[in-house]
Amino acid sequence: MRTNLLTICSKWIMFHFFILSLIIVVSTPCLSQTLNESSGQIWTVGHNRWTVDEEYRFGKWVDENVTEDFFIHYKTPTDCADAVYAIRWIYARIAHLPAAATTRDGKLIGHWSTKWKDLPTHPEWQYDQRFRAALLHILSETSTRTLPVDTYPIRISSDSVTPGTVLRVTESHCAIVGHVSFGGSQGHPLQTWESMLPIKARKLVLRPFFSSKPEPNTHTGLIKFRWPILENGRWKYLPIKEHPFYSEEQYAPRFYEGYEDLVDAVGRRIDPVDYQPMEKIVNIMGTVTRLLRERVPIVLSGHQVCSKGGCPEGWDLWEIHNTLAYDGMINLLMDHLSEIIRLNHLNHEVVEKMMESIHIDISKSRSVTFYDVYQNCSWLSSHPKDSIEARWGLKKCELIEAQIRTSRDSIAFIKTIYGKKDPQYAEFSIHQKEEILQRLTEHLMNSGCHFAVQVK
Repeated sequence: MRTNLLTICSKWIMFHFFILSLIIVVSTPCLSQTLNESSGQIWTVGHNRWTVDEEYRFGKWVDENVTEDFFIHYKTPTDCADAVYAIRWIYARIAHLPAAATTRDGKLIGHWSTKWKDLPTHPEWQYDQRFRAALLHILSETSTRTLPVDTYPIRISSDSVTPGTVLRVTESHCAIVGHVSFGGSQGHPLQTWESMLPIKARKLVLRPFFSSKPEPNTHTGLIKFRWPILENGRWKYLPIKEHPFYSEEQYAPRFYEGYEDLVDAVGRRIDPVDYQPMEKIVNIMGTVTRLLRERVPIVLSGHQVCSKGGCPEGWDLWEIHNTLAYDGMINLLMDHLSEIIRLNHLNHEVVEKMMESIHIDISKSRSVTFYDVYQNCSWLSSHPKDSIEARWGLKKCELIEAQIRTSRDSIAFIKTIYGKKDPQYAEFSIHQKEEILQRLTEHLMNSGCHFAVQVK
């Protein structure tokens, strides 16, 4: 009797468990219904969402993958805002994370759009025709004017200002943080990647952080992209103040107290350590040496392709093989290095020996020392058609002479064309050219050059 009762109870429990399971299965919508995803959307995200950890992974990806020729390599035309939006969207596509942007007419568009459903897709973003078409459309519909809607201001600290953070310099210009450096190895802990007008596939320019005082009314300053969230079957932005890095501290007057300016305030908050002068020297020399060695293959390939005049300035090959970004950064760091030596009254002989101990092979048969470049960095040629020697500043006498001739020709041209037609403009322009000419002449005389140009 007891066994029969247990059997009946077991069957009763199993039957109700079966009914309950059936109810759960019938009443629970499938994943695609819950997420409202379509096979025709730009990309799917599943349950992936932006988090603090995802932002750090994004920063790591930017630091490791975005280079000066990133958009040339992937044949993507940009201006300053395009570069910022494209980097965020490309990473979101790679990581299958949500992405959104506000169009010029105020509409929110994102990864969920099916407008390009008829185009083929591909596992890798660079071969994904659907994504590439959508990305170009997004870039045409966004600008520095839409950034305030798609971003939020952040606190200024090393855990929040990471690569991938956006710098809205003015209402019409922006950049993206590419690297965050510590140890005094740069003039400023933050380095930003920038593009510019006109829109074209060009090299990005790496610059040390620089910005005027941010204004809350114009939404300038350091900002991050907002997180798209799914709510009631529709995508929208997480409210600005609910983002984990949100802060308006950079807009407060007390933010600058005790600092020289915004640049100093940001730098000290990111990296507050006081480094010893020699430690800075060693770290900066390490950074510059890396840049010089990275520059070598670019110069050699440029010489091979362009030495016969096949790379006019502004053309695609010139964009690929010029070293403007490298040379600008090298000159800034060399100036910073010189300033540290001067301000701290460091022993020049000791520093010179340190520089001479570092050798850079610029070709199979020739090398230069760090000290050579330190002395000649102002005369590094960025143009790929120039000789190897000229590219490394080893023909500075010829370069100075050429610039002196160009300056004199410009003065003669201004006098001829504008001397009588617009004498006020002519006087102003000639004065500027004469100042340049004077500096060049001083360089020539102080360089020990045996020059053919007559110094006047």
